[in-house]
Amino acid sequence: MKTTFVLVHGAFAGQYAWQLVKPLLEQAGHTVITLDLPGHGDDPTPPGSVTFAQYVDAVSQRITAEAGPVTLVGHSMAGMVISAVAEQLPDRLAKLVYLSAYLPQNGDDLQTLAGSDAESLIGPNLQFAPDYSSASLPEEVAVQVFAGDCSDEIKALVKAKARPEPLAAFQTKVELTDANFGRVPKFYIETLADQGVGNTLQRRMVAANSQVRQVYSMNCGHSAYFALPTELAAILDQLPD
Repeated sequence: MKTTFVLVHGAFAGQYAWQLVKPLLEQAGHTVITLDLPGHGDDPTPPGSVTFAQYVDAVSQRITAEAGPVTLVGHSMAGMVISAVAEQLPDRLAKLVYLSAYLPQNGDDLQTLAGSDAESLIGPNLQFAPDYSSASLPEEVAVQVFAGDCSDEIKALVKAKARPEPLAAFQTKVELTDANFGRVPKFYIETLADQGVGNTLQRRMVAANSQVRQVYSMNCGHSAYFALPTELAAILDQLPD
């Protein structure tokens, strides 16, 4: 069955993250929508003015512009975003897919979830702006986390696209209910060699959410869309109804 996908990138990324996966899904007959979240990619919003609500609004607008239900895919930080969107628009969603993503419970915030991850290289290496509105990663750490198992071309892309990550959204607690968020079918794609969102945390979040219908495993680091795009596209193409 052909699907409309909305693919949402994570922290320290932009819609360019999907550039290898998008054409593969389109070749399979699907409609694929990507976007830059506020303060990411080519979006001009200053990091200090970005809010979590803006992320949710940006994704919600793309979904409501479509005629039918969409499959919403979130990578990493965007797991928080797609969860909040599902709480607001459950009837517009066919599925939620978490790609090495944060899978929250009601009341969780990203800062707390990330802080519990002993396998991630991101938290210990953050370099904060003087006003703590954003943070950056040293170039060598960013490459290791987001492209350590990727080609030299992808490593260069990660370097070229690096931007400070807005931090206000990390402190926002998500409000989720069984009546809305709980009734959207959920799938999780774990990454076994992940240094961005550690696999131990990934599995702990899945275990805490009894609504995940199926878990897929990929033998790669944090950026499955760069490391194994064909395999990732095949998983998305074959998601069960």
